[in-house]
Amino acid sequence: MSNAVAVSRTQESHEEREKSFLARNKYLILRRTTQLTILSLYIAGNYLGWKILQGNLSTSKFLEVIPLSDPYAVLQMFFAGVVVGTDVLIGALIILTFYSLVAGRAFCSWVCPVNIITDFANWLKVKLGLHREERKVKIPRSARYWFLVLGLVLSPILGVPAFEFISPVSITHRGLIFGMGLGWTIILAIFIFDLLVVKNGWCGHLCPLGAFYSVVSKPASLIRVGYDLNKCTECMECKRVCPEVQVLWMIGKESKPVLSGECTNCGRCIDVCPEHALFYTLRFKKSGGDKDEA
Repeated sequence: MSNAVAVSRTQESHEEREKSFLARNKYLILRRTTQLTILSLYIAGNYLGWKILQGNLSTSKFLEVIPLSDPYAVLQMFFAGVVVGTDVLIGALIILTFYSLVAGRAFCSWVCPVNIITDFANWLKVKLGLHREERKVKIPRSARYWFLVLGLVLSPILGVPAFEFISPVSITHRGLIFGMGLGWTIILAIFIFDLLVVKNGWCGHLCPLGAFYSVVSKPASLIRVGYDLNKCTECMECKRVCPEVQVLWMIGKESKPVLSGECTNCGRCIDVCPEHALFYTLRFKKSGGDKDEA
């Protein structure tokens, strides 16, 4: 790459960083709007009688007709020997189909209310400079897959959907709709854990629901994050903000879309990329070419 081109790209990068807050955080704002809108519709459905969304994230109905169910919760119910109604099965199939074939692990970043808590903890960690301190606590990301299996193993032993009884996702969502009670302790525990113990600790290392969506979305989910090596200046801003940084292994190496099921499709890497080298795309589309030779 010539010096002139390098200087030009540096100037463009500077201009990009000077963009407004809205331009630099468009997908973050869209995610928060989506999360809060869904939560508000559930609250309105239970308190104001609105018919758009009624129930909670475990099981609900859309427009009083279309059932929606958490497929991992239904799977636990099946293992526990619980008789599951037809509506619940159909609802689980609808959700499973949507995320496995279309949206990938987007539930974790676009719907789950716990994501707001963990994102805030990680934002505060950076603001306080805590991210610079090395922590001795190391939790492998594979731990969430062990918890995924453990939830299914314990369900028949206990005779109930094991994870549902302690799920921070369900507890937080039900608490925000019906009243928190002791649910605040769950929220506070996750916040402190992510702030002081492990970065992206709950969502990135422990949550079995996130592991479930990672597994089912990996083979075929349509919406992916694309990467064009030609445009990349390797500033690594994407890796700084990504909650699942391991999925961005191709940065600086080759133009490939992010195909890992562990990607939450949150769009933060797209927001912060000054060169637009990262973007939403479809699984079967090519991301770009080889980087220009120096």
